[in-house]
Amino acid sequence: MRAVRLHEYHKPPAVEDTPEPSISGPLDVIVKIGGAGACRTDLHIIEGQWARAMAPVLPYTLGHENAGWVHAIGPAVTNVEVGDTVILHPTPTCGLCRACRAGNDMHCSDSSFPGLSHDGGMAEYLLTSARACVKLDPQTRPEDVAALADAGITAYHAVRKAIPLLYPGTTAVLIGAGGLGHIGIQCLAALTAATIIVVDRNPEALKLAEQLGAHHTVVADGGQISAVSDLTGGRGAEVVLDFVAEQGAEHDGFQMTGRGGSYFVIGYGGTVTIRRSTSSPPSATSSATSSAPTTTSPSSWCSLRQGRSPCTPGPTPWRTRSRRSAISTLVAYAAGRSSSRDRVIL
Repeated sequence: MRAVRLHEYHKPPAVEDTPEPSISGPLDVIVKIGGAGACRTDLHIIEGQWARAMAPVLPYTLGHENAGWVHAIGPAVTNVEVGDTVILHPTPTCGLCRACRAGNDMHCSDSSFPGLSHDGGMAEYLLTSARACVKLDPQTRPEDVAALADAGITAYHAVRKAIPLLYPGTTAVLIGAGGLGHIGIQCLAALTAATIIVVDRNPEALKLAEQLGAHHTVVADGGQISAVSDLTGGRGAEVVLDFVAEQGAEHDGFQMTGRGGSYFVIGYGGTVTIRRSTSSPPSATSSATSSAPTTTSPSSWCSLRQGRSPCTPGPTPWRTRSRRSAISTLVAYAAGRSSSRDRVIL
């Protein structure tokens, strides 16, 4: 069969002949590929960014956004039949480990990642598992939906996490209206009552964002932080969804986040540096200070809450004090003489 194969990092993949996959396990499924999405992650794979994390054996076939028709099944497969139209979850999981049984499939102890860890779907056929197959209407064209296998569920997952924070009157800023971001806009518009601000370098992408539900659009031309500040009355956004998170976007995102807001990092490739203060709470437009910066690389998914990154220590443990001491602390705090780490409960 023909396949798109990566032989060496930092060099283009090649289209070449490779053996067809075969059924070896009872829950194996072979899918005849009808559509395979090209993702920004594929570019990162070629650049070698995933080499250490996934350790694939080169050469191998790219493609982690796949849809098609069931071609062959193992003897224990019951959820799909040969000929069914399917879209494939990008990471086949076992369904039996503690993580899977708890609904945290992405933490499966026996998962795989076709297109990253081994042969993917930029080929005529792909070996996957019954658990990864989602049956579709027979009229569905795989090429129309293949990219939703990753871009769709990733964008939806990000917005779904943010929904409790986006009650009426709040603002969500979405950075990057590309392959994932344009789906995120639609999810925000359908699932929340928030005001949606979209930031992107491409004016054409912003025109599409307006059609998909954005209330405001901002061109990332150097003045995007100020523009978002103006649109939010200087407060910043309650939620920022960063679908870029590299080339400076990751710094913009945190500065666009308001006090008490949440910064969700969906894209990756950059580094977020947050300076932490023990004397005053941080704001959306200025970095607090400490003796050394805290750095985290958003290589997958994380959520940074303004003023409380997952890389910084938690609050000072509670201590029981006498009522006299507690009242003294409260008075000092009101007068501005107490550290912001002190908390008083009477």
